[in-house]
Amino acid sequence: MSEKTSKKYKSLKKKTMTGNIITYAILTIISVVWLIPFFMIVLESFRCETTMQVGYVFPKEWGFKNYISLFQGSDVVKYPRWYLNTLIIAIAVAVIQPIMVLCVSYTLSRTRFASRKLLMNAMLVIGMFPGFLSMIILYKVLSSMGLTGTGSIYGLILVYTASSGMGYYVSKGFFDTVPKSLDEAARVDGATRARVLFSIIIPMSKPIIIYTILTAFMSPWGDFMFASYIAHNTSEGMNVAVGLNNMIGSASSLAAHYTEFCAGGVLVAVPITILFMCLQKYYVEGVTGGAVKG
Repeated sequence: MSEKTSKKYKSLKKKTMTGNIITYAILTIISVVWLIPFFMIVLESFRCETTMQVGYVFPKEWGFKNYISLFQGSDVVKYPRWYLNTLIIAIAVAVIQPIMVLCVSYTLSRTRFASRKLLMNAMLVIGMFPGFLSMIILYKVLSSMGLTGTGSIYGLILVYTASSGMGYYVSKGFFDTVPKSLDEAARVDGATRARVLFSIIIPMSKPIIIYTILTAFMSPWGDFMFASYIAHNTSEGMNVAVGLNNMIGSASSLAAHYTEFCAGGVLVAVPITILFMCLQKYYVEGVTGGAVKG
């Protein structure tokens, strides 16, 4: 290697190293800033000396008092009920929604029929409209069916799953990457399209299945706007997000339940964090695999 080439190589290596250091420094700062609020909420959830907001970060007295108070329940705080409602909704949606999404995605990926493009474009355009535009009519329909208030759990499950097939984009992209020759070979052997999907394609599509299940579970877990509208101030029908907001709805309630509110927020984050950490590999594979083709 000539002296000139060696100098260029060292200069390029130095620039690359400098760029990496700057990039990692910026990412570290962003991560710290992003994590500080969560760290403070966790600390507040273990503070026992007072339930009010204070001007310091580290508690003077530590304990699980706030977590115990949440599950003891009261007329204002019905956290176990809210948590159970949220869990029921999330599990039901995580079961029903992926089935509908995968069936619609496979159909649009493999079959060709009249108005297929028109249907796909129509679902794409309709999906661009914000969901709150239909909140009034949805409330009227659900109310007439008795699915608001105490029955809001079933109403929310119905709403979350009814239009789930419109979210076919990522799953269809993943199915487009699976060779169609597998379908053709199975069809020649006499398999129906349903048999092809469930016996051949689904076992090969673990990343996209886990991706759809995870996103389906996460969506109702943190929903507040529509859930609060449907629950209509009925504690028995609230999910955990609406319940926690209702718990600190006034200044006096905030002072009396602030640390319990922080403890409840920590418990809400635990299932999602565990699921995402365990399934992160499949989540990324599902997203990247579905982004190859559209």
